[in-house]
Amino acid sequence: MQESRGSGPVSTAAGPSELAVPSVLARAALDKGAAYASQAHATATLRAYRADWQDFRDWCLARAFTPLPAAPAVIGAYLAEQAECRAANTVRRRVSAIGMAHRYAGLPWDPAHPAIRDPLRGALKVHGRPAVPAIALTVAMLRDLVATCDLSPRGRRDRALLLIGFAGAFRRSELVSLRIEAVIEREHGLVITLPRSKTDQQGSGAEIGLAPGQHAETCPVRALRLWRNLFRDGSGPLFRRVLRGGELTAEPLVPSRVSRILVGRARQAGLPEEVVAALSAHALRVGFITEAYQHGVPDADIMAHTRHRDLRTMRGYVRRAGLVTESPTARLGL
Repeated sequence: MQESRGSGPVSTAAGPSELAVPSVLARAALDKGAAYASQAHATATLRAYRADWQDFRDWCLARAFTPLPAAPAVIGAYLAEQAECRAANTVRRRVSAIGMAHRYAGLPWDPAHPAIRDPLRGALKVHGRPAVPAIALTVAMLRDLVATCDLSPRGRRDRALLLIGFAGAFRRSELVSLRIEAVIEREHGLVITLPRSKTDQQGSGAEIGLAPGQHAETCPVRALRLWRNLFRDGSGPLFRRVLRGGELTAEPLVPSRVSRILVGRARQAGLPEEVVAALSAHALRVGFITEAYQHGVPDADIMAHTRHRDLRTMRGYVRRAGLVTESPTARLGL
């Protein structure tokens, strides 16, 4: 089977184009189905899968292997080699990308095949590295960060971004997707409508409530009001690019910009370099979870706010935060 470039999640030759199309109406129906299929996965996920598939394809062609359909032993050899230099999560994602390419081509796919499973397990056992846990941004650290934000357009944006990102436990993709018209200020705080998130691929949406802060400098409602006062329009991206001269654009921030803003403000605040180096946009979300837990918020309430489906995932952040403060060794009288 020959490969060809297409518009699906992973480009393969097989698909609706190979079907016999009896009419223009049937073709239109197939095209509409393919268009909706391309929306089944998050954009960032599709981008990663395409890059993973291209890497596997190039690896195969360089060694005169056939990438599609790929023999299980070939896939196992590729994954074993990847495990020597890649993080375990990256290797597992590449398994998913290879599987997606085979399924979209209508080809058999069995990731549990011994020729795939065993080399991967062995390589990860020998070369596997522990995952680097996401650092949690504390409320004290957050205060230091927002203290660096002045009343310039960039300062107002960054303050609102940090406080809303923390208080809403937003992922970076969620933050940059927020729109002005989806944030409503009410008597008791903000109601933010999130059209779609990582765990809501059906697009059901979610509403997140943010209460006013007890302190003016860390109040997300006040920070948003200061930022929105600069807008001339009532719709469009909430968090936008700000030009060097302070001019607001209509362009939304890209997800990677959230981490750069966070790290930049952390350096301005004088946080230790080892802390700055470990920061990412996820620190806002993890920070909310750990702070909420430490203030006695029940698991169910935290999960409802953070949109977590799996208690184990959420408790994983909590467990890491309490490794020292809640260690049973503290009760042994050593």
